[in-house]
Amino acid sequence: MAAPPATTATTHHRALLPPTRTHAAATHSALRLPLRAHPHAHAQRARLTAAAAPAPAASTASLESSAAGLALLREFANVDCSYGLSPEDLRAKISLCDALIVRSGTKVGRDVFEASGGRLRVVGRAGVGIDNVDLAAATEHGCLVVNAPTANTVAAAEHGIALLTAMARNIAQADASLKAGKWQRNKYVGVSLVGKTLAILGFGKVGSEVARRAKGLGMHVIAHDPYASADRARAIGVELVSMEEAMTTADFISLHMPLTPATNKMLNDEAFAKMKYGVRIINVARGGVIDEDALVRALDSGIVAQAALDVFTKEPPAPDNKLVLHENVTVTPHLGASTVEAQEGVAIEIAEAVIGALKGELAASAVNAPMVPAEVLSELAPFVVLAEKLGHLAVQLVAGGGGIKSVKVTYASARAPDDLDTRLLRAMITKGLIEPISSVFVNLVNADFTAKQRGVRITEERIILDGSPETPIDYIQVQIANVKSKFPSAISETGEITVEGRVKDGVPHLTKVGAFQVDVSLEGSLILCRQVDQPGMIGSVGSVLGEENINVSFMSVGRIAPRKHAVMAIGVDEEPSKVTLRKIGEIPAIEEFVFLKL
Repeated sequence: MAAPPATTATTHHRALLPPTRTHAAATHSALRLPLRAHPHAHAQRARLTAAAAPAPAASTASLESSAAGLALLREFANVDCSYGLSPEDLRAKISLCDALIVRSGTKVGRDVFEASGGRLRVVGRAGVGIDNVDLAAATEHGCLVVNAPTANTVAAAEHGIALLTAMARNIAQADASLKAGKWQRNKYVGVSLVGKTLAILGFGKVGSEVARRAKGLGMHVIAHDPYASADRARAIGVELVSMEEAMTTADFISLHMPLTPATNKMLNDEAFAKMKYGVRIINVARGGVIDEDALVRALDSGIVAQAALDVFTKEPPAPDNKLVLHENVTVTPHLGASTVEAQEGVAIEIAEAVIGALKGELAASAVNAPMVPAEVLSELAPFVVLAEKLGHLAVQLVAGGGGIKSVKVTYASARAPDDLDTRLLRAMITKGLIEPISSVFVNLVNADFTAKQRGVRITEERIILDGSPETPIDYIQVQIANVKSKFPSAISETGEITVEGRVKDGVPHLTKVGAFQVDVSLEGSLILCRQVDQPGMIGSVGSVLGEENINVSFMSVGRIAPRKHAVMAIGVDEEPSKVTLRKIGEIPAIEEFVFLKL
């Protein structure tokens, strides 16, 4: 859609700012900010819309409360703050806007991007999570999405410590009791923090800040995070441990991981059963990482003595939520980022990110990839899939809590280096390595920054092959150095976890694990077994899977020499139960095995 005349854009200033934020249900609201126009329309300022959240569960970190954030935007463009917009109103206005700023409660779906007519160039999320933005639709429409991931770090850490101390000393319960006219000193005897072990699950920005403060309280702090730097942890005085050790030894457990498929309901009945009796849980991360029904059972049984929660699976929780009403649970309504300073910081951070994006700068906080030329994407498409799956496969083979520090990627190709741009492939390998247990969305824009931020050094090597350069790449190899493996046979002769793959007939294949040659399609899920090379092994494993109605999609065996050792790779359509996997491990000739999700 053509831009409106310059006189319209430059004189369009409308601010409808509510005097206070209420918790009553409301319709969608939007802050529209005209942005700098396209390069050939120099006389026109651009237009940007910042949409406020409609529901009481939405974050309070937004631009209407930040004069500094709005001032930055107004220096660059015309700002129109509109609140109370329905989804229909938002779609109607978006065709006049170059940028949109939203909080968590405003949904920016495909319909919004389609209604923009191609004019919308940037969506800014005033906060961290971007579940409310359709990233695929944004990328398809050439719209960059940015967020504000760092400004609320200290506020979230401080709230975590506040919940920890309030829980340990029964502050909320004692306050309610005294206000009810009771004097119950004996009932609300607390526990000391000095000398107690605090396990931090997720040692990123917030987790490490919580650790610093807990150390100041005299606590012994341990942490689990497969991507945490051991050197950084030691500098704070924190010991990195396995998940098993963290759960079994901690007096307090504080959660700081993102909500991903891997962390969804990670604290469940099985996890609580492993914990020290009387453990105390703090969660200022995401509600979904805890199975709330399982936590209620653990509280009732005494396995968990107390819990302090700022986040819930459904927000706001139902009035009769058993967890919220439990006498041993301290709760707050998602206040982790709710400080004056954090809200101001988020507003400034998102304003700077949006302005930079409109100027054509590539922001480190970008969460979706820029458009790739169709001809390049078409040629590299199967290799892009292969690269991500090799990264995802490799990281699942890592064992222990020491973290990944060194990754080597090798490309074998008949093309000259100048004819093969590997940036997208490297980004997808980084995506496969980091995204499964991180809240970061990795893409071509932020891949190198994300890896560096987590202390992961990724190097590339090219092997020039003889032959026709018609096919861009013969194979890709990913190696992770200085780590232990859940499947020791994945360790190559030089000591690295090694996986290698090729594209065959347009389909990514795994062709090497450690020193063993295999040939399996990278689809569904995969079971790797190291076995004694003897007759009947395929049938034995197949029978176990068949008994549990697990469909085998492919099977490949690679061996060093006849009757020695071999690695069997089995593709399965369904995820086997723990009982099924245990049965496979009990087959006498099976020496080691691992289940991997692709």
